[in-house]
Amino acid sequence: METIRAVVFPMAVLSLFVIFIAASVSASLVFNFYETSCPAAEFIVRNTVSSSFSSDPSIPGKLLRLVFHDCFVEGCDASLMLQGNNTEQSDPANRSVGGFSVIESAKRVLETFCPGTVSCADIIALAARDAVEIVGGPMIQIPTGRRDGMTSVASNVRSNIIDTSFTMDEMINHFSTKGLSLVDLVILSGAHTIGTAHCSSFMNRFQEDSKGKFTLIDKTLDSNYGNELMEMCPSDANPSVTVNNDPETSMVFDNQYYKNLLTNKGLFQSDSVLLNDNRTRKLVEDLANDQDLFFENWGQSFLKLTNVGVKTGDEGEIRLFCAETNA
Repeated sequence: METIRAVVFPMAVLSLFVIFIAASVSASLVFNFYETSCPAAEFIVRNTVSSSFSSDPSIPGKLLRLVFHDCFVEGCDASLMLQGNNTEQSDPANRSVGGFSVIESAKRVLETFCPGTVSCADIIALAARDAVEIVGGPMIQIPTGRRDGMTSVASNVRSNIIDTSFTMDEMINHFSTKGLSLVDLVILSGAHTIGTAHCSSFMNRFQEDSKGKFTLIDKTLDSNYGNELMEMCPSDANPSVTVNNDPETSMVFDNQYYKNLLTNKGLFQSDSVLLNDNRTRKLVEDLANDQDLFFENWGQSFLKLTNVGVKTGDEGEIRLFCAETNA
């Protein structure tokens, strides 16, 4: 097996490296794209995210999940924002995705100051970036200039979204089709350091008997943690019940996720495999021991994520309302 080596870069070198990655992934996206056309664009998005967070602490996790689900289907083009029958939003895999109202709020303000200028796709990427920083994560710069897609089909969702029961090989395959590496897979999984999950997303790790009692069947999960999860998610639990992705520091973007993996407290099966696979175990250990390493790599991998399948130039459009196309 090839050993994965994580490298810590000096910040000056890291900045140049990030710029290089941005240029190589999509030459059409540029930093400060709205510098002339809408100078306050990034400030408006950041202020909207901050205001939303002050009234709803769950917003950062929702925004981070939103950008993943948007970018993995049709690319980072806000296709997930489109409403209607048979759109991506209508697929069961996306019904628990939130944060749409934050994007719409930012869009309304931007349309007031800079009509028809800032795409919903850029708002999603910027909002997720800001959400991470607001709860203690690294501040990073990302290029903008994305255009909004005009297609959103429910049947495209399941074949592109990562399922929490996926094996390592299944996840690697999905990430590679998006131009994301094995290292990106491990780093971006660290998004589970914040946010919540419905019980149904991890109950495949338990077995229910005829009396409605659950038993832990996944031996890669810590038994005490498993018991806590079964108490929070009994068989008669309301489908809306959620638990924190990170049982230790759920409101802080930090490297606790990787520390949890080392103690077999990864919430999802797709989390636990990162520790139990020889291709990724060493990197998990390194990230658990070095938060700076996680933050530096997060900036690089998030940059790549938000460049997946972007539409630029004459592609797509700049929607006036994120929930519908201009046509």
